[in-house]
Amino acid sequence: MTKIRLFAASILFFFTLSLFSQEQQDVGGLMEIIIKAKSEKFKESVNFKKAQIFFRQSNWDSTLVYSMKEISDAKNKELIDYCHYFRGISFKEKKLFNESKKELNEISNNFQFFYKVKMKLGEITLAQNEFQNALQYFEEIEKLPNVSNYDFKKSTVLHNIGLCYLHLDKFNKAEEYLFKGAKLQEIEKDTLLLIGSYMDIANLYYNQYKDNLAIPYFEKGYQLSKKVKSFGIKKTAAMNMAVVEENRKNFPLALTYRKEYEKWKDSLNDQNKVWAIAELEKKFAIKQKQKEVNVLEAENKVKVAERNGLLFSSVLLLILFGTGVYYYRQKIRNNKIILAQKDELDKLNATKDKLFSIVSHDLRSSVNALKTSNSKLIENLETKNYTELDTQLHNNSAIANGAYNLLDNLLNWALLQTKQTYFSQESLHLATIVKHVEYNYNPLMINRNISFENRVSTTDYVFADMDSLKIIIRNILDNAIKFTKDNGKISIYTRDSDDDFCYLVIEDTGLGMSASTQEELLKKTALLSKKKNDDTIGTGLGMQLCKSMIYKNGGRLEIESEENVGTKIIIVLQKFKNHG
Repeated sequence: MTKIRLFAASILFFFTLSLFSQEQQDVGGLMEIIIKAKSEKFKESVNFKKAQIFFRQSNWDSTLVYSMKEISDAKNKELIDYCHYFRGISFKEKKLFNESKKELNEISNNFQFFYKVKMKLGEITLAQNEFQNALQYFEEIEKLPNVSNYDFKKSTVLHNIGLCYLHLDKFNKAEEYLFKGAKLQEIEKDTLLLIGSYMDIANLYYNQYKDNLAIPYFEKGYQLSKKVKSFGIKKTAAMNMAVVEENRKNFPLALTYRKEYEKWKDSLNDQNKVWAIAELEKKFAIKQKQKEVNVLEAENKVKVAERNGLLFSSVLLLILFGTGVYYYRQKIRNNKIILAQKDELDKLNATKDKLFSIVSHDLRSSVNALKTSNSKLIENLETKNYTELDTQLHNNSAIANGAYNLLDNLLNWALLQTKQTYFSQESLHLATIVKHVEYNYNPLMINRNISFENRVSTTDYVFADMDSLKIIIRNILDNAIKFTKDNGKISIYTRDSDDDFCYLVIEDTGLGMSASTQEELLKKTALLSKKKNDDTIGTGLGMQLCKSMIYKNGGRLEIESEENVGTKIIIVLQKFKNHG
C-alpha cells in the first residue's frame, strides 16, 4: 500500500510542476506592446531589435546571442534590463535554471515588469525544490496592490503558494491556497490549469491518507482530461485513476485504466515519432537541395571553362586535361557512392526478408492458434461446459498477449535495424526504472500466484538510454513470467561489484535451459532463431532485441541456468559514477 501511495504522489507532482511553471506566457499582452514600442523608440539599437523579435518568436538561442551583444554595447540601463530579462527567460525555457536566476537577478528594481521577474524567480526555485524561497517570491506577488492591473493570473500565484506549502507539509495552508486558486480557475474556465489544481488537491489529501476526500478530485481531474487534446495530461490522469483503483483492490478496473494509460502513452510516442520523421525528411530535403546546387555549380564551372577555352586557345590542352581529370575523379567518387548504396540496399533487403519471414510464420501460428481455440470455445459454449470455457478464454487472452508482444518487439527491432530509433544515454536511477516496469506486470503475476521480490539497490545509477533499458527489462521479465509455472518465484536484484559495471539479475524458478541453448542465445549474430518450445508464441526476437540494445548501451548479457531448476539472466550495464 505504501509503495502505491508514493508512486501516485510523484506522478502528481511532476504533472503540476510542468503545467503551472510554464503556463504564464512571457510574450503577448502588455509586455509585447511595450517591447515593440521600445524597439521603435531606439531604432539605432539594431541588436535590441533583433533580440526582441527572436524573443517574441520563442527562438531562444538567437535571443541569447543578440541580447548579449546589446548588453555589451548598450549604455541605456532600460534596454539592458530588458536584455537581461530576455536572457533569463531564454535560459529558463532551455532548463538552465542557475543561469536564468543569474540573469534575472541582474535586473534593477526600476524595471517596469519587475513583478514578472519575481514570478519567474519563484517558478525557477519551485522547479529546483527550493520551496521556502519560492514561497517568499510568490507571497511578494500576492501582496501587490491592485493585482488586476498586472499582467499575470492571480489564480496561478495562489496555486503555486499552495504547492509550496504542500511540499513544506503545511497542509492547512496548502489546502486554503489550492482551493482559492481552483475557484478562480473555475470562474476563468481554464480547463488545463483546473486539471492541475484538482490533481494537487487530491495529492494534498492523499498524503494525509484522506482517501475519501482525495478520490473525488482524482475523478474530477480524470473527467476533465477527456476534454483536452494533450496526450501527456490524459496519460497522467489515467495512471492516477489506476493507482486509486489498485488501492481499492479493484484490479479489473485498475487494469482498464492502465490500458488507457498505455494507449495515451503510445499516442504520445507516435506523435513524437511523427515529428522526428518530419525533421529527418526536412534535413534530407535540404541535403538534396544542396546537392542540386552543387551540381549546378559544377555545370557552371564547366561552361566557364569551355568559354575560356575558346578565348584562350593557347591553354586549350591544359584545360582539356584538367577537365578530364576532374570527370575521372567524379566517376570514381560516384562509383564508390553507388557501391556503398548497393551494400546498404542489400542490408535493408535482408532485413525486409527477415521481417516478412517472421510475420508470415509466427503471426500465422498465432492466428491459427487463436482460430483453433475459438473453435473449441464455440463447442464448449454449445455444450455449456463452463469450466472448459473459462480455460479457453484464458488461453485466448494468453495468445493475444503473446501476439501483441511479438508485434511490439518486431516494431522496435525493425526501428533499431533501420536506425530510426532515438537513442540518448544519460544517468538513470536503476531502481526507479525497474519499479516502473514491475507495475505493468504485477496484475499478471498476482493472477498466476507467482511471488515477486525486488531487491534492486537504490544507490545504483547506470549510463544508458531509458526507453531501450525499459524494453530490455520488460522482455526479460516477460520471459521469466512465461516460463515460470504457477506458484513459482521471480526475483530482481543487483550484485555487488567493484568494477565500472552494474549487474542486474532477473532470476526465475522456471523451466531453465541447457548449456547448448545458452550458448546459442549468447552468440553475437544478427540472425534470428526459433525457440524449441512451439507451444509458446514467439520467435526469439525479444532476446535478440535485448542483446542488440544491451550492446548498443555498451553492456553485455550473461546467462546462468539449469534445466528444470531455473534461470538467471544478468544484464551488465555501465555505471554512472559522476552522479551527484
